[in-house]
Order: sequence, then structure tokens, then C-alpha cells
Amino acid sequence: MRRSGPTPVSVPLMPPELDALRSKPRHGESVTQRAGRAVRRAIASSPAAETTAVTQAGYAIQQPVTTGRQISVTSIRGGAGKSTVSALLALTYAHYRADPVLAVEADPALGTLPHRLGATEVRWSGTDLAQIVDPSMLITDLTGYLIPFPGGGWLLPGSQGAIGTRLDLDTYRVVMTSLRRYFATTVVDCETLPAEVARTALVTTQARILVCPATPEGVAATRSVLDWVGGLHPRMLPTTVVVLSHAAPDTGLDVRRAAEHLAVGGAEVLPLPYDRHLAAGGAIRTELLGERTLQAAARIAAEAMNRAVSRTENDRPRTGRDAPPPVR
Repeated sequence: MRRSGPTPVSVPLMPPELDALRSKPRHGESVTQRAGRAVRRAIASSPAAETTAVTQAGYAIQQPVTTGRQISVTSIRGGAGKSTVSALLALTYAHYRADPVLAVEADPALGTLPHRLGATEVRWSGTDLAQIVDPSMLITDLTGYLIPFPGGGWLLPGSQGAIGTRLDLDTYRVVMTSLRRYFATTVVDCETLPAEVARTALVTTQARILVCPATPEGVAATRSVLDWVGGLHPRMLPTTVVVLSHAAPDTGLDVRRAAEHLAVGGAEVLPLPYDRHLAAGGAIRTELLGERTLQAAARIAAEAMNRAVSRTENDRPRTGRDAPPPVR
């Protein structure tokens, strides 16, 4: 029986005096873009194709799972947009799925996942929960320690916003192993590689997402990670999705060639277009996202779920103390 630690105290994510810094949320697309899309819909046959694509993505996202599926999200460097992608995935799964969805922040160094999911304060962190979680708990017991987010999902923050807070490997294992049986889908926002928890998450989750900045440098660095992953265990690559994240309206990157360069060993490469609402930071409001962003998020979530479900126990690579060494 675990002994309870001190009761955590709620801490606001943003000091009240900084509330004035928040600007009014912008729509992901400009008025001109939305008007142009409406005209194209009126004179073209694309709506049918778009509806079919969204329906297919919905079926993939909603497919049944026999055990909890855990999907890790990481990148080779900060600022790539991994917390944004993690939040989009969590919101998408919570919207489409009827069973419990959990978002875990395994990046405690002032991570932005709680902000992106609309939390205003945090209380229990992964480290706190690891001290009290018990197999006898019901899901209704656990959710009292979690933060709800739109769509019916739940968030477990990595810290209370304090610099120096660390999530050690043993704590990560306890949390992920203990919570898997309660949540059908878990999205893990990891630290950037080559952090130890991120390396462990790569090999212990059923699918993984590498967020790649849509720049030549980002593509080159992410390809190095893919080559490293393939060298560890070739069967990890078919359960990997690379998200080519656009942080500006026009990066000048040849997306087709970038995708060809990154599509190694069965990894899927999908774009996440520039979106003004995402670029502004803060809580993600799905009603303000551009339509292309919503479609991209659904497709990424569907591809990740397909790969997480397809992975069998026989495909499981080394775990625990045999986790891979740092990326060089």
C-alpha cells in the first residue's frame, strides 16, 4: 500500500497580472481564405471527397481496442510544436471516441500542454500521482486527481510550473503502467530527444509521433532520428508517424521531397499546415481552427491509431533498463 504524500496545492498556470497579455483568439484562416473555400465548394465536387476522407478518419480513430493504446509525441528539438500536436491529438481522440482519453505531460520543464488544453491551474502532477495510485482504485477515483479538458478527456500535468521539477524514469513507468488499464487512448507529450523518458517512451508505447519542423534543418535532424530508431528495432518504424509542422504560412520547403526523404522503413509522413489560431499560442479552441488543420489533425490521429492497434506483443522492442542509448 502506497503512502500518500503531501496534498498538492492548486497553482495557477498564468499569474493574474499577465492576463492582460492575452489577445482575442484568432480564427485559423483569414476571412478571405474562408470565403474562397466557400466559393470553391459551390463550384467543385471536392466536398464529397472531403466528406469521405473525414468519415474514413473517424472510423479509424473510433476503432475498438482490447487494451489501452499509448501514443508518444516527441521531437529532436524544442519549438517544433510537439505540445501543440499532442493537444490536437488528445482533443481529436476525445471528440471521436466514447471511451476515456488521457493526455500525459511527460515534459515537466515548464511544458505548454496544460495551456494548450485550456487548463487554468494545476494541482496533481505525475510525480504526485505515482505516490498514491493503487490497483484497487476505480477510474472515478483517479479522475479526481486529473484535469478535465474539452470533449471529455483528462489531463495529467508534468509539474506545477516550477523550474527544476523532473520526472524520473521510475515514476514515468509507474504512472504509465498503472493508468493504461483505465484509459483506452493515452497521448504522451514527451521531452525532446535524447532525454531518458523520451527514449523510453519511444519503445514502450504502441505508436510514436515525431514532430518535424518544416525546414531543411528540421528534416535533416528528424531523418537522423528515424535512422537511429530503425537501427534499434526496424519494426518501430512502421508504427511511427512523422508530422511535418509548418510554423509559418510559407516555409519555402518542398513538402513532397521532404516527405520522400522522411518516409523510411514504413514511417508515414503527414503535414500539419500553418494555422493562425495555433500560431498565437494559448488554449486551442477547435471551433477556431482552420478546416485544413482539422482535417490534418483527424488524419494524423487516425494514422497513429491504426499503427497503435496493429502493433502486436511479438513486435514489442526492448524496454525497461534495455531502453536505447542517447541519440548522437
